[in-house]
Amino acid sequence: MGSNAWTRKFISFHIKTAMTVKPPGVSTSPWRIASRVDCRARSVLSALIKLLARRLRQQWPHVRLIVRADSGFCRPRALRRFEAWGIDYILGLPKNPTLQWNVAMAELALAEQYQACGTKQRLIGEFAYAARSWERERRVIARLEHGPQGPNPRFVVTSLHGDCAELYERLYCARGEAENRIKEAQLDLFGRRASARRFAANQLRLLLAALAYTLIIQLRRLALKGTELARACAATIRIKLLKIGAAVVRNTRRVRPLLASSHPLKHVFLHAAHAMAP
Repeated sequence: MGSNAWTRKFISFHIKTAMTVKPPGVSTSPWRIASRVDCRARSVLSALIKLLARRLRQQWPHVRLIVRADSGFCRPRALRRFEAWGIDYILGLPKNPTLQWNVAMAELALAEQYQACGTKQRLIGEFAYAARSWERERRVIARLEHGPQGPNPRFVVTSLHGDCAELYERLYCARGEAENRIKEAQLDLFGRRASARRFAANQLRLLLAALAYTLIIQLRRLALKGTELARACAATIRIKLLKIGAAVVRNTRRVRPLLASSHPLKHVFLHAAHAMAP
């Protein structure tokens, strides 16, 4: 269905903790869709982070906060606000001719090495850069690659100190793992639907998906240690361990589900059941 300037849509926010990998909160926010709907979602980034930072620092006053995001969220206003709030950041930076000019000689050297060796060449470096909309220079990390498809540069702007290769590979690239956790809740546990007209209905859907995600993560942490599902994703646990056939026998006093004795992960199911028994 098409949308116009007056169409409304709910966009979900998933907030997860890294230590327990469980969502402390999920919410839906209503936005008016226009031709540039992504910009409306990105414009709320700094406001959302300010709210989270305030709550976190109320609990842990001396905690260090780092914002990590791709280039779609790199905005001059956001950078200024992060610096004013004492929040470090490492954000993807969209490519432009000035950035390309800064790494032109390095890319040429990588191309020559690739032609000589025939294997993909990779280089990570840094330089100072100031966009026209920035009031000062900032540290930019460049990751350059040259392979069969040609050059493939990536740029990251950061306020952090330290080795540029370690910041890029261990910190910035790790955002993909965080995105996998969101995909688990959205795709594997049906937490992406926000198509109802009422805000409360969409919020309830998200809360149910978050509850299911929390239960599966706790099941994996508490009951699946030492099994082949100890590191399985939510979809694998749901399909291989929980989604099994059963015959339901009813009488006047009780209802008994009889599970299939040929279940291929019967031993894992029994292990989890014993681990969760009171």
